[in-house]
Amino acid sequence: MSRLVQAQRLEGIDKNVWVEFVKLAATYPTVNLGQGFPDFPPPDFVKEAFMKAVGGGNIMLHQYTRAFGHPALVTILARFFGKLLGQELDPLTNVMVTVGAYEALFCCFQALVDEGDEVIIIEPFFDCYEPMVKMAGGTAVFVQLRPKAAEAGKLMSSGDWQLDPAELASRFTERTKAIVLNSPNNPLGKVFTREEMELIADLCVKHDVLCFSDEVYEWIVYDGKEHIRIASLPGMWDRTITIGSAGKTFSATGWKVGWTLGPDRLLKHLRTVHQNSVYHCPTAAQEALAQAFQREFDSYGKPDSYFVQLAQELQQKRDWLVRILVARGMKPIIPEGTYFLMADFSEFKSEVPDVPDSDEPYDSRFIKWMIINKGLVAIPVSTFYSSPHKRNFDHFIRFCFAKAEATLKAAEDILQQWNLEKTGQ
Repeated sequence: MSRLVQAQRLEGIDKNVWVEFVKLAATYPTVNLGQGFPDFPPPDFVKEAFMKAVGGGNIMLHQYTRAFGHPALVTILARFFGKLLGQELDPLTNVMVTVGAYEALFCCFQALVDEGDEVIIIEPFFDCYEPMVKMAGGTAVFVQLRPKAAEAGKLMSSGDWQLDPAELASRFTERTKAIVLNSPNNPLGKVFTREEMELIADLCVKHDVLCFSDEVYEWIVYDGKEHIRIASLPGMWDRTITIGSAGKTFSATGWKVGWTLGPDRLLKHLRTVHQNSVYHCPTAAQEALAQAFQREFDSYGKPDSYFVQLAQELQQKRDWLVRILVARGMKPIIPEGTYFLMADFSEFKSEVPDVPDSDEPYDSRFIKWMIINKGLVAIPVSTFYSSPHKRNFDHFIRFCFAKAEATLKAAEDILQQWNLEKTGQ
C-alpha cells in the first residue's frame, strides 16, 4: 500500500523508552530500579476502601459515574486543594478527574495548544511532554536547569541545578502559549524554591502565558523542603492547570486516576477533549480514593497522615540507595523530592566502550548492557532531554528507590559483586 497510513502528527514520536526497557527487563532476570512504581502495596486504608467499593452493596459503583469526576471524589478534592491553594473551588467546574496524570497532560495540550504555538519545557523533563506538544501542533522550546558545582567534599544536590533567569526570560516570545512546570521534578528530584516559582510566575503574567503544573510528586519532599503550588502565587490561579496523581499520592500507580484543578475558563476546554476521547474514569477506584482523601483531610499534617509517613519512609530509602551507589563508585545527585535519583556513572565507562558514531546515546547502551550482563535496571537520563542536548547528559542514569527493602538489598548485592569483579577480588 503506497498511501501513507499514519497521521503526520505521529512522525518521529513512535519510539518510547518505557516500552523498550520494560520489554528488556522482562526478558532477563533483573532487579528493577528503572520504572517509577513502588513494589510495595498501598496503605491498608486505601485497599480496604477499594474492597468496600467493589464488594459492598452499592451496585452503582460498578456502573458509569459522572463523566468529569465521581461526585464524592471531586467534592473532597475541591475541599482539600481549595484549602492548600487559598481558593474556593467548585467541584463541578474547577476539578476534573482523568485516567491518570498522563491523560490530564494530554487534555491540556490538546485543549489549549494550537498549530504554531510554542510551549516552554524545562530540561530535564518527563519524556511525554515533547511528543504531546508535537501531536497538538505546537513547537517545544527548551530551557535547561544548569548544575552548579557542589561544595568541596559534598555530593551534588538537585537544588544545585538552577534556571538562568535571563535564559528563561529569552524563551518567552509572542508565540509562547504555555510553560510546563514539574516540581518536584522527574528525573532530577528538584523541588523549585519560592523564588524560582515567583520568577516563572512573573514571566507568565508579563507575557500572558499559561502554566501546566505537573505536581504528581507533591507529597514526596525531603529534608524539610516545601512544595510550592504555583497556582497559589499572585496572578497565577487564572492561568494555571494543576495536575495530580492518585498513583503517586497513594502508591497505587495501576489504578490510573489523576485530576486537574483550575479555573473554569480553562477546564471547560479540557472537558471537551475528555468527553470526546476517554469520557469516563473507573467508578470504584474514584469512590475508594474519595474515602482515602477524606481520611488524609482529617489527619492533614499529623503524624498518622500517610502523606507524612510516605515521605519519611522514602527519605530513608533514598539515603540507603545513595550510600549503596557511593560505595560502588557512582556519584548520586541527592534529590530533594520524588522517588528518583540521578547518578553519574562515569567511573564505569570502561565497562562498555563508547561508539562515537552511534546514534544511540551512551547511557542507553550502557543500561542495556547492565540489564543483560548484571541484571540491574535503570533508565537513561538522555531520555529526559531534547535531541540536541542528549549527548551532554549521557553519563547519568536514573534509579527509582520506591522499592521494598528486599529489592534495594538485591540491587546492593549486584553492585557489590560488580565492584569485586572490577577490583579483581
